[in-house]
Amino acid sequence: MSKPFLIIQLRPEDATADSEFDKILHYGELEKEEVVRLRVETSDFPEIHLDHYTAIIVGGSPFDISTPAAAKPPIQQVIEEGFKLLFEDLVRLDFPFLGCCSGSGLLGNFLGAPVTRKYAEPVGAVEVSLTEAGREDPLLADLPDPFRVLTGHKEAVDVLPGEAVLLASNSQCPVQMFRVRKNIYATQFHPEGDPEGFTVRINVYKNHGYFPSESAQRLIETVAHEHTPDAHRILQRFVQRYRQTD
Repeated sequence: MSKPFLIIQLRPEDATADSEFDKILHYGELEKEEVVRLRVETSDFPEIHLDHYTAIIVGGSPFDISTPAAAKPPIQQVIEEGFKLLFEDLVRLDFPFLGCCSGSGLLGNFLGAPVTRKYAEPVGAVEVSLTEAGREDPLLADLPDPFRVLTGHKEAVDVLPGEAVLLASNSQCPVQMFRVRKNIYATQFHPEGDPEGFTVRINVYKNHGYFPSESAQRLIETVAHEHTPDAHRILQRFVQRYRQTD
């Protein structure tokens, strides 16, 4: 029997979590029967047995790694500790993983890279360029260079973790996508992002410090015209590469 994909989410709000989950399924071309959904912000971080899954996908979150420890809510501390334990096995085994936005920060932090607000990006679309390694990577090969993505984050990995390979970059945020070993990926941008999903997030997070709250409607109108199919192809290719067939 085929093993499912594990989708780990860290969004406390049902609206943003449900929208993100639906977009991952849609652009990854995944059926619900192929996935196990885990919202770790709703309960204790469970022990994850990697041999039960074919790959892991992690989405975004309003939790900031760069927040001082004393100011982090208890559930965030539980989540961060849970990911540290998960990454110990995952990196050792080179287990297939795709961390998007917060997933990138959590992985980079585990690998010793500083995560700060130095390379924050406003909500919207940007272009990212491929490195030589990126042009040769199976998730990125033959994509346009540069290509357009949707992003929006208050913090990012400042420098490439020492054991990682840089795959995509731009001047606003130098570490846009990286790979560890052969199967562990992280993107600062959102490969599942689209105008509909970002509209949900803009409305929910308009008072969370990503942008001035009075600019929410303008941002919604701006992202409404964005089209990022190449970012979606990254998610699709990840699923295709690791999907198991009977």
